[in-house]
Amino acid sequence: MGNYILSLDQGTTSSRAILFDREQNIIGIRQKEFTQFYPKDGWVEHDPMEIYSSQYAVMMEVIAQSAIDVKEIAAIGVTNQRETTVLWDRATGRPIYNAIVWQCRRTAEIVDDLKAKGLTEHIRNKTGLIPDAYFSATKIKWILDHVPGARERARRGEILFGTVDSWLIWKLTEGAAHVTDYTNASRTMLYDIHSLDWDDTLLEVLDIPRAMLPKVCSSSEIYGYTTLQGTRIPIAGNAGDQQAALFGQCCFQKGEAKNTYGTGCFLLMNTGETPCESKNGLLTTIAVGREGKVQYALEGSVFVGGAVIQWLRDEMRFINESCDAEYYAQKVKDTGGVYLVPAFTGLGAPYWDMYARGCIVGLTRGTKREHIIRAAQESIAYQSLDLVRAMEKDTGVVLSELNVDGGASRDRFLMQFQSDILGSRVRRPMIREITGLGAAYLAGLAVGFWKDTNEIKALWKCDWTFEPDMEQDKREDLIKGWHRAVGRSKDWAE
Repeated sequence: MGNYILSLDQGTTSSRAILFDREQNIIGIRQKEFTQFYPKDGWVEHDPMEIYSSQYAVMMEVIAQSAIDVKEIAAIGVTNQRETTVLWDRATGRPIYNAIVWQCRRTAEIVDDLKAKGLTEHIRNKTGLIPDAYFSATKIKWILDHVPGARERARRGEILFGTVDSWLIWKLTEGAAHVTDYTNASRTMLYDIHSLDWDDTLLEVLDIPRAMLPKVCSSSEIYGYTTLQGTRIPIAGNAGDQQAALFGQCCFQKGEAKNTYGTGCFLLMNTGETPCESKNGLLTTIAVGREGKVQYALEGSVFVGGAVIQWLRDEMRFINESCDAEYYAQKVKDTGGVYLVPAFTGLGAPYWDMYARGCIVGLTRGTKREHIIRAAQESIAYQSLDLVRAMEKDTGVVLSELNVDGGASRDRFLMQFQSDILGSRVRRPMIREITGLGAAYLAGLAVGFWKDTNEIKALWKCDWTFEPDMEQDKREDLIKGWHRAVGRSKDWAE
């Protein structure tokens, strides 16, 4: 048994590799951004080969940087941007089209067609999801429809589908393992989360051949081996990034919740071994599958979280670095009545409006750059508030405490405002790379690196607790203004 777990965290804008020891210390970390493609308005693509090459590069860099012997790596855990769809040629290992990213809205018309055919309830009942371009199913159909001969080749098993975890594991095992796990399968809008099998009705309606789909496995088992510097290392953990973060936050019990502030924001609550059907615009999904059991979760998704800060940096040129947003937001005492709704690719939960678009309201002659920057910061917290309130209505559980992680959780201003607007405690872990840590936990448990979840929880450390410090009247006024602003952004696109 080696002394380290290697975690591969393949995100929407960058690939990371993180090396953890038994005490959950980060021994080394490397990160590499990769290209975002926007071929048309609302379309988002990645190059799957660049995803793999960037992930492989940081994996080798972190090993070299840490100066460890690869024989010391006990296992590899994989976590990934979910829903992003890759189709590739089994024989050549080359993609047949760019990866269609979870943010991409090109399949909205296919989704509308599913709704028109009366499939909304079937999708809800079987997959726990609602019909939306966010998920993988319509992306698969779009590629099969637009690449000549692809569907016929897929029927013959010559073309394979996978979310990014499947793609990476297939490449790392040199084609030996075409697999995914329960958490990623549950995000495709093709998987029956109750019977734990692909749904034949949806496959037929979308004309997606079953032969191209990966084998669905638990989130913690040995899927195959990769060879690094002559050493075979088991790939033993796999979960979509948000479920990995839930596991990394040690939300092992029913009623425990976390919010991840990444490109988007993702709030998940563990609901135990019984799925909870949402009446308030949330999704029912699989939290984790291990030791022959499946735990479920309620999930709310914000499409644009930290990405609004990237927008301020790259498109608006308001700031030079993302971390500058915190500084400028505190240069003004409030937003001056300005609200920014970052519905750049529509609104996620609890609104699910594919045709919403971003807007800035409340502008006056006195509005300054700092007001807009602060409004962008606050928009992340407001969107997360909407998710929390919907989750509380569904479960009847009032969250007194929210575990937070992700890049934007480093922002003390944002985390304090999140606590203030929620009226709840916000807990931030010592290890910020919580998604990678969750993947490491899953891999480590599979190979006996850690004995059980009790040992893991005993090692987990909290870095900071933010306490709410806002008057109730002010909180209610701010929330009322936010909801008015959201109303202005809805159903905008033709």
